[in-house]
Amino acid sequence: MPAEVNKSLAPASKPKFWNDPDKRAIIFQILIVTMVVAFVAHIVNNALTNLETRGITTGFGFLTQTSGFDILLTLIPYDATYSFGRTFLVGLFNTLLVSFLGVALATILGFVLGVARLSNNWLISKAAMCYVETFRNIPLLLQIFFWYVAVLGPLPSPRQSIELGSAFINNRGFYIPSPVLEAGFWFVVIAFFVAIGACIYLSRWNHKRQDATGQQFPVFWASVGLLIGIPLVVYFLAGSPMTWDYPALKGFNFKGGAVIIPELMALLLALSIYTAAFIAEIVRSGIEAVSKGQTEASHALGVSNGRTLQLVVIPQALRVIIPPLTSQYLNLIKNSSLATAIGYPDLVSVFMGTTLNQTGQAIEIILMTMAVYLTISLLVSLLMNWYNKRMALVER
Repeated sequence: MPAEVNKSLAPASKPKFWNDPDKRAIIFQILIVTMVVAFVAHIVNNALTNLETRGITTGFGFLTQTSGFDILLTLIPYDATYSFGRTFLVGLFNTLLVSFLGVALATILGFVLGVARLSNNWLISKAAMCYVETFRNIPLLLQIFFWYVAVLGPLPSPRQSIELGSAFINNRGFYIPSPVLEAGFWFVVIAFFVAIGACIYLSRWNHKRQDATGQQFPVFWASVGLLIGIPLVVYFLAGSPMTWDYPALKGFNFKGGAVIIPELMALLLALSIYTAAFIAEIVRSGIEAVSKGQTEASHALGVSNGRTLQLVVIPQALRVIIPPLTSQYLNLIKNSSLATAIGYPDLVSVFMGTTLNQTGQAIEIILMTMAVYLTISLLVSLLMNWYNKRMALVER
């Protein structure tokens, strides 16, 4: 009997190496990593061999070569004598321009439509529903072509331009007056940033005052007054250091002012309208996720519908809205690469298109383009995740 007890208490023998699940897992992971590294090494070696066979040099030295071609829209100084590196920057800034404007317009339009979908007014609700169901079910590329070919294409020539005050619109673009900054305008810029700081201070002061007394201060209209009033006062005190350059028809086209090219207008309209349809549904679902008891309690306290939406519903709905909203922002930024279909000079068009054709540096150019979109997407995700966490802390 004691012998049996001792036998039962003896430590169990260790399993053999190939029967140990932990060790097998490590071996399998090592094998998978080795296979992936070998596959990548084979692809790289094959690419380098093919490039050497065709006499194509590798590296990023091409960025210093002269581009030799013009670009339709540039936010920075550029002409055909600049390098391919400058071409990359022009395409990058054009991509950021349409992405930023598209995100802003789609957010505003999407929020308005999302609230309209829940309106008690039958006509407004159904009109918003028709908008959402129409534009989100038509491919984005078709919408881009619709705005570019069917809407902006038939506009009159420059000599028959449609006049809108000091602005003109025709099939070559939308011509508007452009500001000409003179010496001393930097005082106005400083005043604007001072006004932003004052608005931030006013908002924080209002929160503390509301917590202490329950009274609210009209922060929005006060902030609007500060943002407009302070720079305007400084502008006149500095002697009005800004003039306007107005477009004028000279020959066969307009000279002076600034022009918004049709490619930018078509792409911006299509991206904003298409993405706004998805944002509207996100906003609607976020608002419906808030308990109706919150709205009823607010109304019982005598709060109006507008203030209830602003102070009670939207702050709670944001925690549901922000995560899917981030995905729509990322989709809009990546969808901007469709600009090449209508000739808008974004990064894909001028760098991965024209520059690649002229230099033949396919691997380097494609890797740089992919890295740009990856970086932009990661930065947007980082910013939205930070905002989401901040809203969650406010909710608690």
